[in-house]
Amino acid sequence: MTESVCAVVVTHHRPDELAKSLDALHTQTRSPDHLIVIDNGNDGRVRDLVSGQPIPATYLGSRRNLGGAGGFALGILHALALGADWVWLADDDGRPQDTQVLDRLLACATKHGLAEVSPMVCSMDDPQRLAFPLRRGLVWRRWARELSTEPGQDLLPGIASLFNGALFRASAIEAIGVPDLRLFVRGDEVEMHRRLVRSGLPFGTCLQAVYLHPCGSDEFKPILGGRMHTQYPEDPAKRYFTYRNRGYLLSQPGLRKLLPQEWLRFGWFFLVSRRDPEGLMEWFRLRRLGRREKFDRPEGPR
Repeated sequence: MTESVCAVVVTHHRPDELAKSLDALHTQTRSPDHLIVIDNGNDGRVRDLVSGQPIPATYLGSRRNLGGAGGFALGILHALALGADWVWLADDDGRPQDTQVLDRLLACATKHGLAEVSPMVCSMDDPQRLAFPLRRGLVWRRWARELSTEPGQDLLPGIASLFNGALFRASAIEAIGVPDLRLFVRGDEVEMHRRLVRSGLPFGTCLQAVYLHPCGSDEFKPILGGRMHTQYPEDPAKRYFTYRNRGYLLSQPGLRKLLPQEWLRFGWFFLVSRRDPEGLMEWFRLRRLGRREKFDRPEGPR
């Protein structure tokens, strides 16, 4: 493999977690050719950490918090400007499970002719469990073993978790673009996934590679006896961005077909499960902001 790989990591006030992530990146058997760290906290500790990396590295500190969406957009564009053939996206609180993840992703992409390939994203505390539940139709998968349906299967085509260890060809980025800065956080990876699906480019999840991430399944609340789930972040700021951005996402081509299910799930959750009509009205207000493309940011996340 003579093509260059540039790793992009976005961070915000988590230097200790970032250090673990960077250690796992540069110790890969196929090490990235260049590392780019976007620091939304413009923190001197992060700058010093990046300058001490054993591989070529670029630190880009931002005096304005660009969020995950803006941070990855900036990092991806910088990687393309450096001439990267592949862009490998990573998070500051996640890391590859072992030293062969990048090798396996590249091999899988080459074998299947993929424009993008992702590892399985599993819980940091229990690598057998998916960090985020995956829905296929009306069935939710919570365990890594449930992603494989055939003996020896190495690829789950057409499904991928973006930003957590995702590997993109440069040509794929040129075709689908970079994350939308307006989304800030929450849903930016879903919007990129929407564009990837509509592009017709081949992509999927490599079932032989694992990226570890803190478990985020607590936000997904079961309804209808566990046959369906809905998302309810306890943190008001996360709830704001989650619901507002979902309002925008589900108004876009490719996702509008999910609207009836969206109304059923959230209506049932707030009115039947929580008995919280005020919560339903908040959900409705926030999703309407997104549908109308009102992307004003509340005062908190700066």
